[in-house]
Amino acid sequence: MSYADKLFVDMCRDILDNGTSTEGETVRAKWDDGSFAYTIKKFGYVNRYDLKKEFPALTLRKTGFKSCVDELLWIWQKKSNNVNELSSHIWDAWADETGSIGKAYGYQMSVKHKYPEGEMDQVDRVLYDLKHNPFSRRIMTNLYVHQDLHEMNLYPCAYSMTFNVTENKETGKLILNGLLNQRSQDILTANNWNVCQYAALIHMFAQVNDMEVGELVHVIADAHIYDKHIPLVEELISREQYPAPKFWINPEIKDFYDFTTDDLKLEDYKTGEQIKIPVAV
Repeated sequence: MSYADKLFVDMCRDILDNGTSTEGETVRAKWDDGSFAYTIKKFGYVNRYDLKKEFPALTLRKTGFKSCVDELLWIWQKKSNNVNELSSHIWDAWADETGSIGKAYGYQMSVKHKYPEGEMDQVDRVLYDLKHNPFSRRIMTNLYVHQDLHEMNLYPCAYSMTFNVTENKETGKLILNGLLNQRSQDILTANNWNVCQYAALIHMFAQVNDMEVGELVHVIADAHIYDKHIPLVEELISREQYPAPKFWINPEIKDFYDFTTDDLKLEDYKTGEQIKIPVAV
């Protein structure tokens, strides 16, 4: 069975059984009817996924893999903050009349910074270091820029990615690992979406640098389940689990900026039926 399913079920069960309710507290998010969206939450989850063993897609319900890769490329490759350049509509609620979400996500990736080697944005700096200085302990990105928060329509949730390279002593090849920091996560709506995105990113960065994939470590500060999601989660984690899908990445792509959503696929992806999830904004 899928290891991602096991981690997800155990995490949800722990949050539901041992978490803290925010009911009655001051909260930002609301439901469509205007009522406050309270949660059951736990602090400080650390989930580890060995990408050599399987691709961490849930089988309890289908994760829209092509859409989540599209969003990832929108941020990391296009470096865009305009929803008109995104195929899905998941960001529409936070966009203004021009489609902008402000100085958030892709905008921060596009900002160039001065380094001894020249001016580069955050993505190009990561790619440069993976090629020229792979054992550096400084290969990371950060979207949570305090001076720009007042111009962001939504503060970044998954805000920092740290890359770390080790060596396969048997093959001599380098292994790319990644640690995703997330300040807050709606577990039902977004957990596997983010996991699949950053697992895919590690695969892409590893391929263009002729490395093997290693671990994705996902750190969640505030892991929460919304009140209206509780019965949905209870039903979901009781479902039958299936083997993890096979991951395919186009072996011809050697430049990160050449990847499209058609170059990554999940094959033999058997899942439970999809469910309709209300989203708090």
